[in-house]
Amino acid sequence: MRHSIRIDAVLVQAVIAGALSFAHLHDLAAAAGQTGWKAWAYPVSVDLLLVAAWRRLRNDGPSRLAWCWFLIALVASLGANVATAGFLDLAHPPAWLRFGIAGWPALAFLGGTLLAHSPAATAAPAPQPETDDVVPAELAAATEPPSEPEVIELSEPAPALPAPLPEPITVSAPAPLVAHARKLADAHRAATGNPIDTETLRARLGVPAPMADAIAAQLA
Repeated sequence: MRHSIRIDAVLVQAVIAGALSFAHLHDLAAAAGQTGWKAWAYPVSVDLLLVAAWRRLRNDGPSRLAWCWFLIALVASLGANVATAGFLDLAHPPAWLRFGIAGWPALAFLGGTLLAHSPAATAAPAPQPETDDVVPAELAAATEPPSEPEVIELSEPAPALPAPLPEPITVSAPAPLVAHARKLADAHRAATGNPIDTETLRARLGVPAPMADAIAAQLA
C-alpha cells in the first residue's frame, strides 16, 4: 500500500526559517573569529537551548527559569539575524560581538544544565483535616440531645371546664345616705306602724336595687 505524502505548509515554513537562522548564526560566529566546526556548533547550541527552554515550559508549566533561558536563546537567534542584515560590519566586527561569541558556550552550558537538572515546581499537597476535629459516629450519636417526646393529638376534644361562678358584688352605701334612709324609715314606722320595705325605700331614695338592699341591711 502506497502512502500519499502530504506537504505541510507550516512545517516547510519552519524548516526554511530554521535554516536561515542557522546560517545567520554560523556567519556571525565566523565573522567573530570562530572558524571550522566551531562556527557550525554555535547555531546548534542556540537552537538546542531554545528548544530545551520551550520543552520545559510546555511540560512543566510556566516558570522563571524556563522563561529566562527561552528569552536569552531567542535574543541570541534574533540578534544574529538582524546583525547579518547589514547593521554590522562583519569584515571588522566590534569588540563586544567578539566578547559575546566567545562567552556564549559557557552561558549555553549553564542554561542547559539548569534546565535539565532543576526540579520542576510541584503543586502543594492539599491540607489534611486535623484528627482532633474528627468525631467518631458513635461518639456523635452518644452526645446528641434526646429528642422531645412525640405529642399525640386526640381526635375528641377534651371536656370544657365549668365556668367559674361570678363573685358577689359588694355595694357600700355612704354614711349620709344611710342616715337619710334611717330618717325615712322612722317616719314610715310612725305613720304606718310597720317597718319600711326595700321597694318603698328604693323609691323614696331613688337608688338602684343593690344599693337599696345594702341600705336596708344596715337599717335592720
